[in-house]
Amino acid sequence: MRRPGPRHVSAALGELAGAATPPTVLARVQSAWTEAAGAAVAAEAEPVAESGGTLTVACRSAAWTQELALLGPEIVQRLNAVLEPSGSGPLRSLRVRTGDAAGNDLRPARRRIP
Repeated sequence: MRRPGPRHVSAALGELAGAATPPTVLARVQSAWTEAAGAAVAAEAEPVAESGGTLTVACRSAAWTQELALLGPEIVQRLNAVLEPSGSGPLRSLRVRTGDAAGNDLRPARRRIP
């Protein structure tokens, strides 16, 4: 019996990554985030939780929190289109907050002027 020829490392890693990816809605959203939200939004905000069809996104600043609050329905629609091309995606709404994934506020602390 002949041994199969060598494979490219990228093919083997792709198979491993696919097998290691958890099938949760949040993991799928995180994988599709840059494509659905766009590079500019993805650089300033990240999906951190999903519960009952509501996606929670942490934004780096209050300005981005407001921007995503306005773009919420459009981003949900794009994410659902990427996640479920048939049109019935798992997300219903977007909740935005200022801070990082751990819930820490990233805004600079206010200084008290004497």
